[in-house]
Amino acid sequence: MAKPNYSFEKRQRELAKKKKQDEKAAKKQAERDTSRPPETDGGTPG
Repeated sequence: MAKPNYSFEKRQRELAKKKKQDEKAAKKQAERDTSRPPETDGGTPG
């Protein structure tokens, strides 16, 4: 019977965890961008 490769399994778990965190951060950033009102240039009219 083959010996389990724990290093590989750990690396895969870490990659999955990082991917999930990145997706969550991207979703949070997108929500922040859409909820912000459009910015104006702040100049004086005319």
